[in-house]
Amino acid sequence: MHVPDGFINAPVSAATGVVAVAAVAVGLKGARRELAASGPALGGAERTAPLAGLVAAFIFAVQMLNFPVAAGTSGHLLGGALAAILVGPYTGVLCVSVVLLMQGLLFADGGLTALGVNITNMALVTVVVAYALFRALLKVLPRRRSSVTAASFVAALVSVPAAALAFTLMYWLGGTTEVPVGKVATAMVGVHVLIGIGEALITAATVSAVLAVRPDLVHGARGLSVPLKLRVGGELVDAPAAAPAPAPAASGPHPRKVWIGGLIASLLLAGFVSFYASANPDGLEKVASDKGIDKKAEEHDIADSPLADYGVSGIDNTRLAGGLAGVIGVGGTVLLGSGVFWAVRRRRTTGTPPAGTASATAAGTSGPTDREAV
Repeated sequence: MHVPDGFINAPVSAATGVVAVAAVAVGLKGARRELAASGPALGGAERTAPLAGLVAAFIFAVQMLNFPVAAGTSGHLLGGALAAILVGPYTGVLCVSVVLLMQGLLFADGGLTALGVNITNMALVTVVVAYALFRALLKVLPRRRSSVTAASFVAALVSVPAAALAFTLMYWLGGTTEVPVGKVATAMVGVHVLIGIGEALITAATVSAVLAVRPDLVHGARGLSVPLKLRVGGELVDAPAAAPAPAPAASGPHPRKVWIGGLIASLLLAGFVSFYASANPDGLEKVASDKGIDKKAEEHDIADSPLADYGVSGIDNTRLAGGLAGVIGVGGTVLLGSGVFWAVRRRRTTGTPPAGTASATAAGTSGPTDREAV
């Protein structure tokens, strides 16, 4: 659903750019809390940042795998639901934004003036809709891991037509062609419901796989323990909260092994499996072509870049060129994503003074630091 330049006029594109900047700013602030919350269990920023960067790289890789959904139409993962459930909604917005930035600047996928449209659509709308529905479902479903997988499926499924409706709204406000908005909405939602099924299957399968290996790495699965009940006077009441105890070491492979395995999987998907992806236009491209939305589409500003259209210029072998482009994309995304999240997490770590030091300074005495107290 990468919107190219020329579909949406300048005022609406500028407005969505403001929305996208605000979403990224809020995401940066919220991601500090999400990464900090998972830091103690995983060993700090040096582990949480690469894991979040890996999620971005995995989404980049899977987005290269277009799957057929109808005659002459394909779809691909949007990734908002998957990112939000794995690493949290704020970090999820940043993950998808990093992917869209890499795609727009290196691979001429998604217009540069439409970058705000794409971030609002594919990062913000999908994450907000998916995570809100995911949390609502977990409140009514049994508190077990299978419920996380089921909620992931439904949330991902709904997030895709929600993004299609968001694009329809943008087109209604600032479309550059005279196509009735009702026709656009019907066509967009219809095909993207089918794409949503593929999104749901990929999301649920990925979340389920991570749950089976290291459930503590799934942000959406935290806090699923059922409170202990005691029978008092014939009635069940919550047991008194026990004194906090040190968290037991997480079972399963070391996070470094998970990261290496995830990176290898991403490289294989982008570098090899992507060659077998469907060559049919995706849902937006098909609707735009059929309804005439693309009459004023503009060529991408970097359409002649060495990596445009997920190939490497100068290499005649299509399979090799596409595979190398995929590997470069995964590598660049994991480096950029990890760097962004490391900076976010590091700022949180270094910008907050230790509690012991702050209180001692306020009292005019030299108290122990957190490290000394431990």
